[in-house]
Amino acid sequence: MKTTYFTIFFFVLNGLLQAQIGVEKESVDGSALMDFPTGTAKGIILPQVQNNTLMTDVTAGTLVFDGATAKTKYFDGTNWIELFGESGLAESLLSGAEKNVTKGVIIGAADSAAKGVLVFESEDKALILPKVIDPVNTVKSPTAGMMCYDPVAKLVCFYNGASWSFWGNIN
Repeated sequence: MKTTYFTIFFFVLNGLLQAQIGVEKESVDGSALMDFPTGTAKGIILPQVQNNTLMTDVTAGTLVFDGATAKTKYFDGTNWIELFGESGLAESLLSGAEKNVTKGVIIGAADSAAKGVLVFESEDKALILPKVIDPVNTVKSPTAGMMCYDPVAKLVCFYNGASWSFWGNIN
């Protein structure tokens, strides 16, 4: 638990001081709020919600891993959109303490109206996903809700607990 608080404190402090965060790298590529090195075997784990239809006051652009359906979903401002039709396996990631958190970590701004565990708020910077080359073979123990970017295949990759799905322009 202390590690979690230290990590959150580090992100907040680093975000306030630099406005750009490099995770496991010294510099950030381009206009990014957060960037990861190429060739990692790690990804971002989306928040796992037990039922996205019970979420209120949701901001457009929200991504979640819906534990009830074991699917990655995106909120477009009006509706929840399934990114892939295939269901996976939803392993429970929640211990119970997370349910009482009212405000998440905000990076890129002093405050945000958006509700989320980790909110990136900027008018001119974005999140660069962890760059994992061939995640199917590189990531040995993926977790349901993991997402990353394959810079060779040029695809956003999502793991649903059973299989990988890919999003992007496949040539």
